[in-house]
Amino acid sequence: MSGPTLVIELAAPPSPAVLQEFRALMVRLSSSFEEKRPGYYDVSVPLDALGADDFLEEKDRHRPFRPFWLGDVHIAEESLVPGWLDLESVDRHRPFLVYLMGPAAGHEELFDAEHEDEPEVVSVLGFTPTHAVNVSASCNDRADHVAAALLTAAVLEVVGGVAKAELTDGQAAAVAGLPGMLGITEGDEMVLGTAEFLRAWAGYPGFRLVK
Repeated sequence: MSGPTLVIELAAPPSPAVLQEFRALMVRLSSSFEEKRPGYYDVSVPLDALGADDFLEEKDRHRPFRPFWLGDVHIAEESLVPGWLDLESVDRHRPFLVYLMGPAAGHEELFDAEHEDEPEVVSVLGFTPTHAVNVSASCNDRADHVAAALLTAAVLEVVGGVAKAELTDGQAAAVAGLPGMLGITEGDEMVLGTAEFLRAWAGYPGFRLVK
């Protein structure tokens, strides 16, 4: 099951030094790391590495998630050999695709498609994005929504830019007064903000992003 995606809009292509810091961050946060190309990472990120437990409610913090890599295979927990599979431990490592896109960076067509007609976003940003970083969760539990916000905040502090998130009906009023919120597009479809904003929003009870 795919999960939510957050976007970091960039006013200029990241420098080689920033890309190096970006890669180092992903290596540091990840329990499993694959670099598909420079700036494109397939990772598993432990909730502990993000400090996510401080943002999760008790029922979400300890509920046993199903390991994403088991697919539709049914394995009765009582039939597992002790030590072979710790469900709680495995499930606290959440899968993400985190990737830079734009001219000469990769995924140019996707970047163009996502930014083809967004004058309302540009008016809030105050600049036309040249590149972007997508942070895409591969699962859709509430923990994945919180982890996506916290991971995006961490990436944002390294690469710069502005975070962009879709809003559902009624969310605009809830986020309008949060610290680091930079603006909401006409029609209340998108909110833009800083890393501080994402962390503040993730702390709301029942927080969820648009899938």
